[in-house]
Amino acid sequence: MRMSMLFSPTLKEAPKEAEVPSHRLLIRGGYIRKLAAGIYSFLPLGNKTLRKIENIVREEMERSGASEVLMPVVQPAELWQESGRWEFYGPELLRLKDRKGGDFVLGPTHEEVITNMVRHEIRSYRDLPRNLFQIQTKYRDEIRPRAGLLRGREFIMKDAYSFDISEDAAHLSYQAMYDAYNRIFERCGLEFRAVEADSGAIGGDLSQEFHVLAETGEDSIVSCSACSYTANVEKAEIRIESALEDASGLGSLENVPTPGKHSVEDVAAFLEVQPSDLLKTLIFDSDQGPLVAIVPGDREANPIKVKSAAGLEWVEMASDETVQAVTSAPVGFAGPVGLKARVLVDVHIQEARAYVTGANLGDTHSVNVVPGRDFMIEERADLTLAGEGDPCGKCGSPFGFYRGIEVGHVFYLGTKYSVPMGATFIDSEGKEKPMEMGCYGIGVTRTMAAAVEQNHDEYGITWPMSIAPYELTVLALGNDEELMSQAESYVQALEAEGIEVLFDDRKERPGIKFKDADLTGIPFQLVIGKRGLESGELELKNRKTGEKSALPMDSVVASIAALIREERALFAPKALK
Repeated sequence: MRMSMLFSPTLKEAPKEAEVPSHRLLIRGGYIRKLAAGIYSFLPLGNKTLRKIENIVREEMERSGASEVLMPVVQPAELWQESGRWEFYGPELLRLKDRKGGDFVLGPTHEEVITNMVRHEIRSYRDLPRNLFQIQTKYRDEIRPRAGLLRGREFIMKDAYSFDISEDAAHLSYQAMYDAYNRIFERCGLEFRAVEADSGAIGGDLSQEFHVLAETGEDSIVSCSACSYTANVEKAEIRIESALEDASGLGSLENVPTPGKHSVEDVAAFLEVQPSDLLKTLIFDSDQGPLVAIVPGDREANPIKVKSAAGLEWVEMASDETVQAVTSAPVGFAGPVGLKARVLVDVHIQEARAYVTGANLGDTHSVNVVPGRDFMIEERADLTLAGEGDPCGKCGSPFGFYRGIEVGHVFYLGTKYSVPMGATFIDSEGKEKPMEMGCYGIGVTRTMAAAVEQNHDEYGITWPMSIAPYELTVLALGNDEELMSQAESYVQALEAEGIEVLFDDRKERPGIKFKDADLTGIPFQLVIGKRGLESGELELKNRKTGEKSALPMDSVVASIAALIREERALFAPKALK
């Protein structure tokens, strides 16, 4: 491809709204352009990278036994009402009406549509298992779209759905997808982690996220170097230190004035204690009414763990009115003593120890509050976020802390959709049973952005070879006919070797060509100028490492072809287990 013919407008500066590297560099490099908040057009370079990611995804999905389908973006509301998600999904679901007043949604995901398709076509256990996938545009009406492709409203996603005759069979399908995802992200050249995670609005009781590691990642991950256990901080299991057993010698509960002191930090400073000496009494609203969670003052409560421990559909921090109704105290002075509500106590809280808590009285806290003595402990659970240095719940070694960008998610759904939607089959004994389901998503556009977050420097993008729009860019430094003719001959010879070449034949200064080559991030750069032609050696630059090498003109094509074949081999499909 000649750059003079390519629609690839580069920019010296990125828009002010571009906060993260991928947003800035994909715009500056001529890969994407904004149409509306969270909605982007993909220019030729961006489209080529997307297609490469899609092809890797497609190859590995098909190698795992999945078949590709394509389902409508517009979905009838009846299916969402049938599954029970019409109200539960929330404002991110973009709802619309047709001219006849019928309710529809722009699909953020396709569990309902695929379940509807399968229930009408599969009736016998002989037709199972099945795994169907698509690569398609999705829409989620994000409250605050940001960071370019990382938090958009419209995006391209691969979603797959498995259907099996039993839970054991469904777990095999789940494992096959887990293995395929590892191969996909390895072939994309990304450093990533598979982590235990919450299922969120999709549902199910088993899920794992795939995160590309990057400093700008929105998600926090902990990983144990000893046993390799890795999880989102919201899901990570923490080993609990053994509790003290002897409560003798602890003083009696006493209320002390703490005028105007609401926060843990303010109370700790006022009473000259550590934040770990306090207990936070947090009030939640839920689908079953108010719920109280007691956590240590130096830890953060995790609503996802609270919801899971309580067996609820949803929880959210309670309003001031609810807090006052439950505690009879102003916000900031809630405590666990004497509450008439369901109370969950975090496992980090020791029974034979005195704490400071709110006194359920304005401007007052209680000291020498002993769990199990001054308030009952009926339900214990891990309710807090994990952090760096916390002991691993599997082996006890300290966690390391990472930032990650979620690019994939695998879920075991069980019968969450098949039961309400009647997706059943007749088993070998003639009995009707619901299908066991799994669903599996990869954000294609998000993977593209995450790759840039992980692969860039001060000059621009440094694409992994497997997903770069081109493998080699040839820079012709000059405009005279003889030089351009020789550059063209090298381009043709390289393309004849099957190399994807971007030929910068523009009538621009060498400095502009070098800057654009670094900005767009094509893995290798071949420089053809008068000096090189006269010396008999041409310069080849490795974009990621910056290493430059001089290649004799008579062996340039063979040397580059061998180098690129070697690079391609690093990302080639691996044998299935």
